[in-house]
Amino acid sequence: MYQAPRGTVDILPEEQPYWRYIDEKLARICQLYGYERIDFPAFEDAGLFRRSVGEGTDVVDKEMYTFADRGGNLLALIPEGTASVCRAYIEHGLRNLPQPVKLYYVTSVFRYDRPQAGRYRQHHQFGYEAIGDGDPALDAEVIDMGWQFFQSLGLTRLSMQLNSIGCKACRPDYLAALKGYYSGHVDELCPDCKSRLGRNPLRLLDCKKPSCQAIADAAPKSTDYLCADCANHFSQLQRYLSLLGLPFTLNHRLVRGLDYYTRTVFEIQPELEGAQSTVGGGGRYDDLIEGLGGKSTPAIGLAAGMERIILNLKRHGVVVPSLPKPRVFLACLGAPARDETIKLASQLRRVGIEVIQSPGNKSLKSQLRQADAMGAHQTVIIGDREVETGTAILRDMTSAEQQTVPIIRLAEVLCQTIK
Repeated sequence: MYQAPRGTVDILPEEQPYWRYIDEKLARICQLYGYERIDFPAFEDAGLFRRSVGEGTDVVDKEMYTFADRGGNLLALIPEGTASVCRAYIEHGLRNLPQPVKLYYVTSVFRYDRPQAGRYRQHHQFGYEAIGDGDPALDAEVIDMGWQFFQSLGLTRLSMQLNSIGCKACRPDYLAALKGYYSGHVDELCPDCKSRLGRNPLRLLDCKKPSCQAIADAAPKSTDYLCADCANHFSQLQRYLSLLGLPFTLNHRLVRGLDYYTRTVFEIQPELEGAQSTVGGGGRYDDLIEGLGGKSTPAIGLAAGMERIILNLKRHGVVVPSLPKPRVFLACLGAPARDETIKLASQLRRVGIEVIQSPGNKSLKSQLRQADAMGAHQTVIIGDREVETGTAILRDMTSAEQQTVPIIRLAEVLCQTIK
């Protein structure tokens, strides 16, 4: 028996209403804020992520799915979406458009990680990116857009975590202070953090191991080392968020898990559930496009995992609309009636009426039971007599009332009845 690979899941029909609900809300919020959709390949040159996400991150060192194609090129299934958007921005000359360019995407991402609730080895991510402007007002807009999106889904009990990790001018001094502090705690660190201390000290603050929590809590704060420009940017952002009425908590341990972030970083979390339940997060990446070979271009974005959002919708009891089901069921008795319903099903669908046609040679009782189980509003019944007279019996599945309708008027009557 074959099964879905570990860390992957099938999205069955009963789960699809959640996905449609999120897709529709996302499309609407992106329209409100002026974002256009972009789609990109499921795999890229592996070097794209080594340069963007960064060596020394868990994503690159432990989680990427890489493979060599028949031409000897080293490729990777995409572990996140921002790098691909930036590659497309450079490749297609989008800097020639009015800035900022606002793009959003929905994609599968792949990470070889321990499967957990709401996060799988193949999961689905959406994100949006505003590329080409460094104004802190744009940071506030991106954060506000995320907040309003999650509120529109019905996730109202949320908290926002906020931090600034500085820029390439002021961050070296902070990293030196961080290394100095952690050097006095080496014996207390987990094996991963001992490795991070030399390669990527900022990741020390992101460690989820209980043994490292107290050490990270007392670590130096990045906001104490900001240069004047970064400090002013962060101060302005906080003022704008207050103007928008958005609550936030300063969290000096918030660094996000990817190396390309600069200045603003943020996460939106369900209250009382912590970072492991983060529904969305992001930040600024002002150096990323230049690092990928483009010109210096400021940018900011947000990404969110669809499975994590659905998990929280269920936890919070959010009821999503059901997907529409076919309204009409065609039941037939006998071979001539079968021919008539085959033609009739096609005719009704061509005028926009959703139809399910009964298969096989079931009894009328069985067919009515099937129509009821499928949620049909109306059942059309055709037997030998109806074929002879050019009529059909129309049965209301709620009231059980029946009427005889000429076949040539059936579409018209059904449209009126369904409305």
